[in-house]
Amino acid sequence: MSFVHLHCHSEYSLLEASARIKGLVNKAAEDGMPGLALTDNGNMFGAIEFYSAAKEKGINPIIGLDAYMAPHSRLQKAQDRNEVQKPNTRLVLLAQNLDGYQNLCQISSIGYQEGFYYKPRIDY
Repeated sequence: MSFVHLHCHSEYSLLEASARIKGLVNKAAEDGMPGLALTDNGNMFGAIEFYSAAKEKGINPIIGLDAYMAPHSRLQKAQDRNEVQKPNTRLVLLAQNLDGYQNLCQISSIGYQEGFYYKPRIDY
């Protein structure tokens, strides 16, 4: 039975992971994985590097995003430091095809351009 890791972080998940993309792909190939997903926290900075490395090793690359969900609205920022705020929750999103990849790029961009408050956040 084969295994595909669908929630894997790389060095681009700052302060959460230190695995290098080539190391991840090499280990997946060594273990006989048919595919591997890269879901970095709040960004897709390593997507192209991951895609190229996985294709080179014959592994099906699955591009994803571990998105931070804003508690109320991505546009709402805390006004007062003493204000109690619900924590951000995370949602793993995976692209099925080119349209899905483009949608993830748009979601990631919205998180950085409109919803950034300590982390890139999006709305549900």
